[in-house]
Amino acid sequence: MYEHEFELDPNIVYLNHAAVAPWPKRTKQAVIDFATQNTTSGGASYDRWIETENKLREKLARLIGATNSSDIALQKNTSEALSTIAYGIAWKQGDSVVTSQQEFPSNRIVWQSLQTLGVETHCVDLYSDPNPEDALFQAVTPSTRLMAISSVQYACGLRMDLDRISEFCQQNNILLCVDAIQSLGAGYFNLQHTPVDFIVADGHKWMLGPEGTALLYVRPELRDTLQLHEFGWHMIQERWRFPHGEWEIADDATRFECGSSNMTGVHALNASLSLIEEVGIAVIEQTLKNHLGELIDWIDLQPELQLITPKSENRRLGIITVKRIGADNSAIYRAARRQGIYCAERGGGVRLSPHFYTPKDKLFQALEFIRDYS
Repeated sequence: MYEHEFELDPNIVYLNHAAVAPWPKRTKQAVIDFATQNTTSGGASYDRWIETENKLREKLARLIGATNSSDIALQKNTSEALSTIAYGIAWKQGDSVVTSQQEFPSNRIVWQSLQTLGVETHCVDLYSDPNPEDALFQAVTPSTRLMAISSVQYACGLRMDLDRISEFCQQNNILLCVDAIQSLGAGYFNLQHTPVDFIVADGHKWMLGPEGTALLYVRPELRDTLQLHEFGWHMIQERWRFPHGEWEIADDATRFECGSSNMTGVHALNASLSLIEEVGIAVIEQTLKNHLGELIDWIDLQPELQLITPKSENRRLGIITVKRIGADNSAIYRAARRQGIYCAERGGGVRLSPHFYTPKDKLFQALEFIRDYS
């Protein structure tokens, strides 16, 4: 499906979308066209660039079910977006944050850095309870101000029950911050069904975009409660008037964008998301579930292999992590890379992360290599 949209080297097996995704051809062309405009006419097409930026905000809003594109702020990366939130909240001495030991460092370091402000971070082992959400809930105390969790865990591929977490946080007056980088572009999410306070995600994984352009969503009612630490011409009302006297901070999400957007990244991600929309998130998610389901059935028949990713369809999305029992899985990973199988060493095994267009035979080729390597 849509293999023609990609120009991957036929000699490689690319299964690393959970790290950095290849661009679709239309994305490459969008960047070429943008570079050509810059080369031949400088900023003469700037109005069109702003139109593209607005289209990107609209696509990102649709991707998360936001009611308005003005709810979308563009950031450099997930870490910047998380820092905007973490250092925007007016913390009190003794406040605490609950997150997990399984988070990617971006979603732990920023909260742990708040220790200098008297904020404590509790990192929970999601596997300390048969139900990972309960592990989080049991760590909550009266001091808990915010819960920070990834929609899908980057190493093992565990998909969290965001509906349940959202309901718990609302009932307990806890802010909820979701790092959605491992799900947006691969699976369904809708704020109208699953209200959260903050969403962050860079576009270079399942959204098939470049590094350097990320999404930040802040619930509109909370926007003006976040303290700002970066100021510039772009985050004010009527910025195109270039006021020289008094100015006011924008009341929409651009208040979190102090300066000019990464226009190359804007053009690229906008093109990539046009493909995601064309295929449809429902189709993408079901394709991934079906393909991974077939792989899991195959793994079950291989006594040499152990599945690390949860088997349940509701507990996984695009990541499947597997280990060879009794083997040096680091060596297997390194050998796979030498053979042109692009995967990752994560969670005590080898992580494979295909996308909707990945041919199934490539997936089985990788698993057979893991099983048979010696």
